[in-house]
Amino acid sequence: MSGEVALFEVGYALAEKKIRSFVQPSLIDHARSKGVNLVCVDTCKPLEEQGPFDAIIHKLAGEEWSKQLADYEVRHPGVIIVDAPEAIEKLHNRISMLQAVAQVQISEGRATCGIPNQLVVENAEMLSNAKAIACLTFPVIAKPLVADGSAKSHAMFLIFNIEGLAKLKPPMVLQEFVNHGGVIFKVYVAGEYIKCVRRISLPDVHEDQIESMEGPVSFSQISNMAAASGQSGALVDENLSKAELPPASFIADMANGLREALGLRLFNFDVIRDTKVGNHYHIIDINYFPGYAKMPAYENVLTDFFLGLAREKAGATASESLAAIANQLSTSLE
Repeated sequence: MSGEVALFEVGYALAEKKIRSFVQPSLIDHARSKGVNLVCVDTCKPLEEQGPFDAIIHKLAGEEWSKQLADYEVRHPGVIIVDAPEAIEKLHNRISMLQAVAQVQISEGRATCGIPNQLVVENAEMLSNAKAIACLTFPVIAKPLVADGSAKSHAMFLIFNIEGLAKLKPPMVLQEFVNHGGVIFKVYVAGEYIKCVRRISLPDVHEDQIESMEGPVSFSQISNMAAASGQSGALVDENLSKAELPPASFIADMANGLREALGLRLFNFDVIRDTKVGNHYHIIDINYFPGYAKMPAYENVLTDFFLGLAREKAGATASESLAAIANQLSTSLE
C-alpha cells in the first residue's frame, strides 16, 4: 500500500524454549508499534530463502549455522548480525570467557574488579596431585569447562578439601569460592543499555563448615546449608534488599569494557562483592543472550535496542551513498 512506512525487519533464530520466554506477544506488539517487525527464522529452511532481513539476532551454534550467517552477510552486506558466532563462541568456554576481564579498564578511584583464583584441570591425574592443586585455597567451586547452556554445563559442585575432588570428572575449572554475603549482582547489557539487579546467591562458607563437610556438594544441595544455618526465607530476602548495589559508574565501566573486549551486544555477567575487601568485585560468569524477559519493561529495552540497530543501518547506508556520490564526482572531474 502506498504511503506505508517500511518496517525494520529483525529475524530471530532461537531455540524453541528461548522463543517462548523471549518473543512474547507484548514484545512483538510493542516493537511493531515502533516500526520494528520481528520475524521467526525457520531453521529447517535455508536462511537465504527467507527475509530479506535488516538484522538477525540468534542464539544457535554449529558450523552449518555459522556458514549460513556468513553467506547471508556476503549476499546482503547491509544486514546486521547480532552477534558474530566467533565472538559468542568465547563464552562457551569458562577460560576464554573470563580472559576478557583483564582488558577491562576501571576509572581511577572507583572499586576494583577481577576474577577469583582458578585452575584448569585437564585430567584426573591433576586432581590427585597435591602440588598442582596447591595454588588454590579451599573451598573451591568445580565448574565444567564447557559452558554451552546444557544441563551438563550447569552441573557445579562446592568442594571443601582435596579429598572431595576424587569423584569429579575433568576437564573442568576449579575456582576459589569467595564469600560474598549470599548476594550476586547480575548485569544485563543490550547494546548501550546496562541494568544491574540483585539476586540470591550461595551462602557464605565458614571455617567450621569447611572442617565438617565432606564433598563434593552439588549446588542443588546448597540451599540445605542455608536452611541449616537458621536463615529463614524472610531473612534472606531482607539481606538481599539491603545489599548495596555497586556504584553505577563502576558497573558501566565493567559493562562497556566487556562489550568492547568480547565484541558482543547481548549478554549479561555475574558479579560478587568480596566481603573481605569491600570495594573489590569478582566477575564469575558471562552469559550470551540471557533471560531479558525477567527484567521489568523488557519490551521497551529490547525495542530501543532494535531501533538502535535501525539507526546504525541507516547511518551506514547514508555513508555508503555519500561515498558513491563522491566517487562519481571524482570520476567525472578526471
